[in-house]
Amino acid sequence: MSIRPILPILLAVLIGAAGTASHAQSPARNQVLGTWRLISAQIDPEGRNLPAYGERPNGLLTFTPDMHFVIVLTDASTPKFASNVRGEGTDAENRAAMARSIGFFGTYTVDENGEFSGNRVEGSTFPNWIGSVRTRNELTFTVRGDRMTESFRRPEGTRIVVEWQRVN
Repeated sequence: MSIRPILPILLAVLIGAAGTASHAQSPARNQVLGTWRLISAQIDPEGRNLPAYGERPNGLLTFTPDMHFVIVLTDASTPKFASNVRGEGTDAENRAAMARSIGFFGTYTVDENGEFSGNRVEGSTFPNWIGSVRTRNELTFTVRGDRMTESFRRPEGTRIVVEWQRVN
């Protein structure tokens, strides 16, 4: 019996097995990767439904390929400082600016499905967050096409829902 008729079949089986093995090992696409623009941020959407960053929320969130993130959220209607010098705001100006904005950055992780699974804050305009770690038990990002919904609870229990649009 000649081995020649079997060689093409054996070769096809080996190529198919190699393709399946490499496909099974390829990581899922990182669903949150990219830059996202803030659409809305609502406090306690099941109750009072108040805007978290005023009537004109503004912000960007970026997830980088090397697993870092940076986020800046502001209320576009926050009054400018009278002095026009950042370090010389009045008590009221500083309070308004602090209460109506946040910026922080750090690292993030995704699971085997490419879904957000947690983050660690390395720096923040609110120093109490530095070093904090949140898993999907405390913070979720759900991506549907070019829209993403972020949901979390503040330590006292208030629910926040943030809507994002992918920037192309």
